[in-house]
Amino acid sequence: MEEHKVNSLLIIDDEVMITEELCELFTDHGYRCYSCNDTDTAYQLFCEHKDITIVLSDFHMPGKNGLTLLRDFLELARQSARPVKTILFTGRSEKEDIIKALRLGVSDYYAKPLDMDELLRGVKGLSDALSRASPPLHIDTIEHKLQQLSEFMHDLHDDVAQLRTSQPAREMPVATGTDSAESDALLQELSPRQQAVARLIGKGMTNYQIAVELGLSENTVKLYVSQILRQTRMHNRTQLALALSAL
Repeated sequence: MEEHKVNSLLIIDDEVMITEELCELFTDHGYRCYSCNDTDTAYQLFCEHKDITIVLSDFHMPGKNGLTLLRDFLELARQSARPVKTILFTGRSEKEDIIKALRLGVSDYYAKPLDMDELLRGVKGLSDALSRASPPLHIDTIEHKLQQLSEFMHDLHDDVAQLRTSQPAREMPVATGTDSAESDALLQELSPRQQAVARLIGKGMTNYQIAVELGLSENTVKLYVSQILRQTRMHNRTQLALALSAL
């Protein structure tokens, strides 16, 4: 099963005590943390560590304020299709700053002194949103997936041609209480990859679960299932699952 991605945080505040406290809080809750106390280091960390997906910054920073800093990070993220969420906090809750921050794309805003439980809930919400979002597909990824699909369809075409030219195969037994020998007979009709899919169908797994288990796309599993049903002459996956239940 695919491992759940851990979001990394970049915490920026000119007060060392605050960055240390926040890093300890989020590290204890399973996040990776980077921290700094000036904007120059913040830029360096953000550009070097592509795993940073959530940035928390104080508004009042020496040299460049946190809002400008987060705006620059969001622009860099857009240019590289990098998923990034941002949080701004300050000791002064000027209404104009809040409105400007939200208009620039800042995800959330917290006033100091920080409510740690509230901030933790907010970061978790952003982390969950990032996890649900689909990552952008780059052209090389698309080409690779198309190549895989082309190869699979080629194999499928060959299998269909072979079935059409071969002698009619014997009808396979349909089992409701199938023994191991009958299940093995069914599997002998299949390729190794088809057998792997069929065994998981016999365990009652869904297409999605099979895809995760075998590292395939769900659409590829659907194609395999159709091919397996045709080659075993089963009417549906329930009938096939019953026939393989002895495995």
